Amino acid sequence: MRHLMSPLDFSVEELDKLMDLAGDIEANPEKYAHACEGKKLATLFYEPSTRTRLSHEAAMLNLGGSILGFSSADSSSAAKGESVSDTIRTISCYADICAMRHPKEGAPMVACRHSSIPVINAGDGGHQHPTQTLTDLLTIRSLKGHLDHMTIGLCGDLKFGRTVHSLIHALVRYPGIKFVLISPEELRLPGYIRSDVLDQKQVEYEEVVRLEDALPKLDLLYMTRVQKERFFNEEDYVRMKDFYILDAKKMELAPKDMYVLHPLPRVNEISVEVDKDPRAAYFKQMQYGVYIRMALILTLLGIEV
Repeated sequence: MRHLMSPLDFSVEELDKLMDLAGDIEANPEKYAHACEGKKLATLFYEPSTRTRLSHEAAMLNLGGSILGFSSADSSSAAKGESVSDTIRTISCYADICAMRHPKEGAPMVACRHSSIPVINAGDGGHQHPTQTLTDLLTIRSLKGHLDHMTIGLCGDLKFGRTVHSLIHALVRYPGIKFVLISPEELRLPGYIRSDVLDQKQVEYEEVVRLEDALPKLDLLYMTRVQKERFFNEEDYVRMKDFYILDAKKMELAPKDMYVLHPLPRVNEISVEVDKDPRAAYFKQMQYGVYIRMALILTLLGIEV
C-alpha cells in the first residue's frame, strides 16, 4: 500500500508514467468511466477548500466511484477532540482511499501511519501540497512540452506558500531549471529551502523584489496570493496583500510564450483583464488537476485499465 505525502514520494520515472496516464484519461475519458465502480473516496478537510476538495471528488466520480467525508473540522468529531489517528482508523472502515487537508504540518503523515487505506496529503499547513504540484507539473509539461531547462518565476507569498515549496522540491530534479524568487523581504522563501534544496542541489536562483524586473526573462510565471490565514495579525496582511498585482500592462513586459499559472483562489494579485490573455493558463490548470488526481487514485488503488 502506498500513500502520497510529498511530490518526492514518486521518482521522476513514476511521475512521467503518472502524467502519461493523465494524458490518456484526458484523451479517452470514457475508457476510465467505470474503473473505480464500488470504490469510495473519503475527503477529510479540516480547512476550507474549493478546488482541491472538489477536484478530488470530481476525479473519483469521473472514475465511477463514490465519495463521502467532511468539508470542515467543525462538521467532524475533531470538534469534540477526536485525534487524527482515531479519525483515520474509523474512515479506513468506510472508504478505500482518503484525501486529507489539515492546518497542522505533518497531520497527514500521522494519518498514514495509522491507516489501512492509501492517504493523499491534500495540503498540510504551510508545508506541502503534493497534488497541486502534480497538477502544476502536468500543466507545465502539457503547455511547454517538457519540464527541464526553464526559468521559472515564483511570485508573492514564498514564505508560507506550500504550493511553492512543493513545486521547488519537485522541479529541482529536472536539469537546467532556474528560479527567480519574487517577493517582498517579509515573505521571502524560507532559509531552509534555499540552503537544503536550492543550494544543496546547486540550482541557480536569484531573489528580486520588483515583478517588472523579472518578467522579461521568464518562461513561466507562478503567481500566489498572500494568505490571510497564515498571518498572525491583520495589519501585516493588509500591508502585504496588494504588493503584487499582475495586469495587462505588466504582461507586455513578458515573452510571448510565457505562461501564467496560479494555484487559486486569487484575490486581486492577477487582474481579471489578464484572463483574456492566451498566456493565462490558471483555469486550464484546474482542469489538469482533475486528470492528474484521477491518475493518482488509480495508481494508489493499483487499478489498471
